[in-house]
Amino acid sequence: MDTQYLTTPVGKLRLVASGTQLLRIEFERQHMHAPHTDASSKLLAHCATQLAEYFAGQRAVFTVTLADAGTAFQRSVWQAIRGIPYGETRSYRDIARGIGKPTATRAVGAASSRNPLPIVVPCHRVVGSDGSLTGFAGGLEAKAVLLALEKRWG
Repeated sequence: MDTQYLTTPVGKLRLVASGTQLLRIEFERQHMHAPHTDASSKLLAHCATQLAEYFAGQRAVFTVTLADAGTAFQRSVWQAIRGIPYGETRSYRDIARGIGKPTATRAVGAASSRNPLPIVVPCHRVVGSDGSLTGFAGGLEAKAVLLALEKRWG
């Protein structure tokens, strides 16, 4: 496994890849107790460049190869989340309806919380049905920063 650390406006991210696939993006609170190893790869350098472009307002869509992780339901939720346009939000209910499971709002929330690739799979764009910010692996402050960044550049 290759890892690379990237300092961003939402803290230090840990990028994890294996071969040609990006496996995880972890916020500092998720990796702060992990041993600090930095064995970068071409893929991680490419991902770090794309993330830097995103934070600079120069990228709205990521093109790195993502690992095919999760259950079939989780993957359908993550795919729907990837379809949320830059600078916009959708509710968990919207996602549930969009994948043809209108009563699965809580399950959509659970799948979103297990997203191993935040920012690239933009689960920060998923909000409560009343528009409120809800759970996010990087914390609600990071979620607010990401949404504000997209409104600023979008």
